Amino acid sequence: MSLYLLALLIGVIAGLRAMTAPAAVSWAAHLGLLPLQHTPLAFLGATITPYILTALALIELVTDQLPKTPSRKVPMQFGARLVTGAVSGAAIGAAAGSMIGGAVAGLIGAVIGTLGGASARGALARAFGRDLPAALVEDAVAVVGAVLIVMAIG
Repeated sequence: MSLYLLALLIGVIAGLRAMTAPAAVSWAAHLGLLPLQHTPLAFLGATITPYILTALALIELVTDQLPKTPSRKVPMQFGARLVTGAVSGAAIGAAAGSMIGGAVAGLIGAVIGTLGGASARGALARAFGRDLPAALVEDAVAVVGAVLIVMAIG
């Protein structure tokens, strides 16, 4: 599968859950699936980084369920998703020798995931009659999707 397509897809994951994408990419780098040594993103493969990002991703999964959590479409939330999508895409693009191309693909994916994810979750919430089941489906899609994308890299 094209690394640019994988970069786009990891961006979509970042649009769904901002910290899940960088956590997955960090694990891929740490496990040697993504050759990030000698790149500005080498820190993603450091010993402690995947653990920190995984903790942040788990916290995000919990806080997303809280009623006071702001919409992913507000500037701060949207911006975070764009950044994590671009960084995660750049990491995947680095394997093809094109961090910039990967970053652009990840950024585009983050826009798709943010807006499409919000729309899909809203539709699911209406179908279920409440938000929690829809949020849990979205969590599962983000986590399973991230794992599948990382597995496709190696």
